[in-house]
Amino acid sequence: MADTLGKPKDRWDKLMIVLHPMGGLLTAVAVTSVGIMGSQVLNERQALDTNARLYSELMSRREESESSLRKDMFVSIIQTFLQPGAGDLDTKVLNLELLAYNFHESLNLKPLFLDIARRLDRPEAKDRQAFRARLNRVAREITAKQLFALEGHGKSFRRTVDLEEVRRQGRSGVALEGESVAVGGKQCEVNLYVLDSDPEAQQLRVRLEVKAPENAQDPADTRAEFYLGWYDFPMIDNTRLANGLRCAVTLSNFSSAMADLTTVCFPGEYASLKDRPYYDEVIQKLQEATQK
Repeated sequence: MADTLGKPKDRWDKLMIVLHPMGGLLTAVAVTSVGIMGSQVLNERQALDTNARLYSELMSRREESESSLRKDMFVSIIQTFLQPGAGDLDTKVLNLELLAYNFHESLNLKPLFLDIARRLDRPEAKDRQAFRARLNRVAREITAKQLFALEGHGKSFRRTVDLEEVRRQGRSGVALEGESVAVGGKQCEVNLYVLDSDPEAQQLRVRLEVKAPENAQDPADTRAEFYLGWYDFPMIDNTRLANGLRCAVTLSNFSSAMADLTTVCFPGEYASLKDRPYYDEVIQKLQEATQK
């Protein structure tokens, strides 16, 4: 024991003596640094959460105010159509323009367009040509806006029909060139038949036939027959297909000799807000999500 205590200390012993008190100091410094850094991280995180919550509240209030404004605007405009005899043609056309430009994605405005068009056919209607031109211009602009939005998520094609050929063929109609459409991995064959034309009303009677590919899970075909005019908007007036897609046919041009048709196929979730999916479509979407 005496030899051990009397043994001279080497440099490692001296280093241990020096570093021993420093170990506690370094530990305290490390704990303090970690605490400060952790506090800074928590403060930054709280600041981000506060900013995100504030942004969410501002956006929510903005949406509420916009919804309230649109609601008041819709109620005040729609009352002019529901009250019999209220307003002249100029007022009704102006209100319809406001409705079309602001609510065309969620409302089926075709009945209002047709109602004003019928009023313009009355003998006492004044400036009917000017009002009809305004109606058709608004309808074309709304159709173009909706087509542009739907073409970003689907596929479209255009066809021209000879109206003189339609009149010669009679009830058999004229078959237009078919188109193979692929949207989101879903493919189908789209065929159009123009059965009749009404030059005065500028509308066509069209039959749409969509054939699913033979190897599809649901190879059911879709057939629909309808009248097509300027007031048929693709987000609203479309045909449900068996594979969850929608197909809409629009009138792009109409003259005494020919008419141009634009057909667009797109996923059902991009249809109008009022167009709710069927239960089988919801189940199909769930099955596709679970298989991925």
